[in-house]
Amino acid sequence: MLYHQPVLLQESVDALALKPGGIYVDVTFGGGGHSAHILTQMQGGQLYSFDQDTDAEQQAEKLISDKFTFVKANFRYLKKYLRLYGVKQVDGILADLGVSSHQFNTAERGFSTRFDGPLDMRMDKESPLTAQQVILEYSEEQLHRIFGLYGEVKNAKTLAREVVSARNVQTIETIADFKQAIMGCTPRGKENKYLAQVFQALRIEVNDELKALEEMLEQAVEVLKPGGRLSVISYHSLEDRLVKNYIAKGKFFGEVEKDFFGNEIKPLDSVTRKPIVPGALELQENNRSRSAKLRVAQKRETPESLKK
Repeated sequence: MLYHQPVLLQESVDALALKPGGIYVDVTFGGGGHSAHILTQMQGGQLYSFDQDTDAEQQAEKLISDKFTFVKANFRYLKKYLRLYGVKQVDGILADLGVSSHQFNTAERGFSTRFDGPLDMRMDKESPLTAQQVILEYSEEQLHRIFGLYGEVKNAKTLAREVVSARNVQTIETIADFKQAIMGCTPRGKENKYLAQVFQALRIEVNDELKALEEMLEQAVEVLKPGGRLSVISYHSLEDRLVKNYIAKGKFFGEVEKDFFGNEIKPLDSVTRKPIVPGALELQENNRSRSAKLRVAQKRETPESLKK
């Protein structure tokens, strides 16, 4: 089985507008498809690829190049780890925010509703919080919040109550146990979509994904050179909204700030008017690409008036 099929591979790498001798970062190494493709296109320079997953680290050992450095860390520590390597500024950053095919296809990782396995869902296997702990230990209010906010589950309140009731009377250790426990809330005929939303909510909570994304985007702006490119692929509306807002406004919520003359104060300019989505051939070959959206931005040259 293919370890991971990279999504929007050519489009996301082309968006970086690679320069000879440039320094680039793939903040989501995963199966290494994007990193490998960047390396084939690079003329000199250096690529730093981040991932917190031990499986990704093993995949990275297959990429042998003096232009390549693997960094075993969450991308929320982008700036810190680049500094450790003596890198202050880079020419481009690529992020593919999806869960890798390998993670979905490995039952014991607990990401997929298709298999039975432990309720894990940790991207970093050394992280302390698992999905099982969320299900067994979170209060009804906390569960209501994450199912509603991160899964956009319509009956989030009822679902939270059902989980709390079920865990008091039955063992919930595996994916099958959990699916059984919430069967009463799962809409008939829409089971797959509903469970996907519930699992997304748990996964985001376990890995603190949205906060980590915000921290990475803020640091990306700091380390990008003026004219440097940011290429981000997202897979659900929560991620995409953060990326879209940050590119458009320089902040995640609220309106863009303006200077005395009415000029927008923001660090990035969007390179593409609309997000780039997979073509018909890619959709046919890789079903998981169907929700992917690629947004591309370029760091502004800083006007003298904003330099402090």
